[in-house]
Amino acid sequence: MISNQILQNAIDGLKGITRVDLCVCDTEGKVLATTFPDAEENENSILAFVDSPADSQVIQGYQFFKVFDEHQLEYILLARGHSEDVYMIGKLAAFQIQNLLVAYKERFDKDNFIKNLLLDNLLLVDIYNRAKKLHIETSAKRVVYIIETKYEKDAGALETVRSLFAGKVKDFITAVDEKNIILVKEVKPGETQDDLEKTANVILDMLNTEAMTKVHVAFGTVVGEIKEVSRSYKEAKMALDVGKIFYSDKNVIAYSRLGIGRLIYQLPIPLCKMFIKEIFDGKSPDEFDDETLTTINKFFENSLNVSETSRQLYIHRNTLVYRLDKLQKSTGLDLRTFEDAITFKIALMVVKYMKYMENSDF
Repeated sequence: MISNQILQNAIDGLKGITRVDLCVCDTEGKVLATTFPDAEENENSILAFVDSPADSQVIQGYQFFKVFDEHQLEYILLARGHSEDVYMIGKLAAFQIQNLLVAYKERFDKDNFIKNLLLDNLLLVDIYNRAKKLHIETSAKRVVYIIETKYEKDAGALETVRSLFAGKVKDFITAVDEKNIILVKEVKPGETQDDLEKTANVILDMLNTEAMTKVHVAFGTVVGEIKEVSRSYKEAKMALDVGKIFYSDKNVIAYSRLGIGRLIYQLPIPLCKMFIKEIFDGKSPDEFDDETLTTINKFFENSLNVSETSRQLYIHRNTLVYRLDKLQKSTGLDLRTFEDAITFKIALMVVKYMKYMENSDF
């Protein structure tokens, strides 16, 4: 359960303090971490010690100790030397590794619980029973963030996020697939939507600078009960997908700010095709030339203001009016009227959604 690197760091630190060489092996005699060479030469002695009833023993100049995890033999620890001081240091080292086992097991149990909670794999009664056992508050306000990394199994990004929230014992960081890091964050009293967005931007900036990786961050709405955490997770997932379709220029997206994109995302494709066919008589609104599309988008950006749009496009007002008249003849929609402009805007978004779904792997 504990990585070999963690074991190595632990015995390196202990040797630095005590100047006593240490080695950790598994129950088959394989060396997992050591501070001295030729540790493999003790394999036969380790196997013999595993089969013996003793918890500690002196063999050929080494102190041998058994490290248990809930009565299950997990590791064999060797301390080089046979004095009383070496025995005491060996006992302390074994105690330290045993504590590491407990800490990592508790972390694993919490991580496993949070994963199952996010994925709706727990019955309601199990959620509250396990939360109580793991000392996780059930009525705290929480929000779920999804951090999508560029590369699969990005360990550097995961560790960066963990270090960022290392002191926040009520926050949980996990991963349920290859590319996404999940943060279940406790929301303190008085925290606003802007504060949640600031947290997302802090994560974004930290990963860009520390882990040197480009990410997208999405988050759901705040929930007040632990049983509702999965809902915030689903909202964050939707925000991530909808953001890719309609707000590709944004790296941080909140579920509560998806607007009409959230509605379009939930429409079935056949209904979308029917809508486009009825409005444009089988044509697609994205088939216009670049000049026309640029004019349309700029006109929308400026809230249907003809004068401001013509100024920003560096064209005469009459030229813009001519383009809008030409568009009206071909589509039957006058973008200068609010109702037609809304119809056209929705149509552009629907087409973008259909293209995304056609090109996706789903």
